[in-house]
Amino acid sequence: MDQIKESPSLIRLIPKRKHGLKKLLFSRVGFFILLIFIQLALVLVISEYAIRFRILALFMTVFLIVMFVYLFNTDMDSSAKLTWSGLFLFFPVPAALFLLFTQLDVGHRKEKRRLNELVKGSRKLISQNSYTIIKQELIDSGTADLCFYLNRSGRFPIYENTEVTFFPLGEDKYNAMLPQLKAAEKFIFLEYFIIDEGLMWGNILNILIDKAAHGVDVRVMYDGMCEISTLTHNYPKLMQQHGIKCKAFSRIRPFVSTSYNYRDHRKILVIDGKVAFNGGVNLADEYINRVERFGHWKDTAIMLKGEAVQSFTLMFLQMWNMTEAQPGWDECSISFPSKRTDGFVMPYCDNPLDDEKVGESVYMDIINRSISYIHIMTPYLILDNELENALTYAAKRGVEVKIILPGIPDKKSAYALAKTHYRSLTKAGVKIYEYTPGFVHAKVFVSDNRKAVVGTINLDYRSLYHHFECATYLYRTACIKEIEEDFQRTLLKCRKVTLKTIADEKLGTKIRGRILKLFAPLM
Repeated sequence: MDQIKESPSLIRLIPKRKHGLKKLLFSRVGFFILLIFIQLALVLVISEYAIRFRILALFMTVFLIVMFVYLFNTDMDSSAKLTWSGLFLFFPVPAALFLLFTQLDVGHRKEKRRLNELVKGSRKLISQNSYTIIKQELIDSGTADLCFYLNRSGRFPIYENTEVTFFPLGEDKYNAMLPQLKAAEKFIFLEYFIIDEGLMWGNILNILIDKAAHGVDVRVMYDGMCEISTLTHNYPKLMQQHGIKCKAFSRIRPFVSTSYNYRDHRKILVIDGKVAFNGGVNLADEYINRVERFGHWKDTAIMLKGEAVQSFTLMFLQMWNMTEAQPGWDECSISFPSKRTDGFVMPYCDNPLDDEKVGESVYMDIINRSISYIHIMTPYLILDNELENALTYAAKRGVEVKIILPGIPDKKSAYALAKTHYRSLTKAGVKIYEYTPGFVHAKVFVSDNRKAVVGTINLDYRSLYHHFECATYLYRTACIKEIEEDFQRTLLKCRKVTLKTIADEKLGTKIRGRILKLFAPLM
């Protein structure tokens, strides 16, 4: 934290603005509200003639039966089916139209085909070392099985010869990023969910502009939601004026696509194919505690040096090439230094367009194979039945299951929803803690002193079902000890949740959580 300095030539390309109303209008909530108003208008028009049109009641009954049959024959999670069933009963017309709208995947069919083509076409660019995957310790621990699964959904080899550095705070990652960026010689690839102008991004941008001026290939990609929250619509053009290639992923257009469902929640930085950063830290000042939004911001990240960086290079290029007429993959073939290290590293990503729940599957694998303990840090706890059952079963079979959640929430609705899981988890023996100094944004799993995941994947429906995500799976790497030590240090700053604290929770929070639980899969 002490190393963070104000840059005398801080770059700011746009003035600060508010986007609250625009964000609502372009959101799925705004779309559903519009559909409700349409239903109300239809009811008012039809009510005068209801007696004459008794066939309407018959039509609505048949319509609902057809929609229920259609709903329960989809592949969606059972919790989501229950939510949609409730919406059908109260808002049949808007709910039916909204369901069909999402199922038709308006605006994303072309994107899905394109991504599948790129993944298929790039599978041979990196390969699994056949000697590594047959090592007995990977087979005995089940890690080899997990690797085979991940290679079925994408190309995610497990690597040796990769040095991993763990950062327990966002400011630690930031201080490590700057010298690595300054050392770049060939390319810098950044892909982040949030970029917001301020000290952090301004100092990074200074370096990017200088590097681009000296011939380094600098590419920046951020999620389109930034255009209605932190950046302007013309930000890519402003960046291009400084020699930086820049894209907004899936720009927001009201009511013409389901793009609000599929956001790029990933955080990737790759430098020269030799260094990569991953974790929960976005490029905004609250992530390095330069500004305070929800108390102290607790986040984590890692830096990779060595063979495993290849996977993050490939992940970035797959997303970047989605809008390129001629996809380029040259950076995947850049040679990298190989350093002998202990342990194994397996970067992976998850996307909502391939019908695979990769993020949840990896978490489930760790939970189900845990022997002694499973320790988790997550900002949100909005679980489907499978995850909740896995956590409670692990606790009941004697595994120490501990979860650290925020003490100060960033979203009151998500906070209330998380608390609806507290009683069942606590009764099963899961120990829940809330971080009293502020907000936990870290997405960390660590188990049995030998397995860990650090990445972008939250324990909620958005991350597990609807977002593009990425993470790094670690097996017997030296930094796993540091990850567990950080968990224990963080635990000292937490209050423990008990059945008494659950009973004493504010009535308003209880009511809010129970109502919102009806809509949890859609949040």
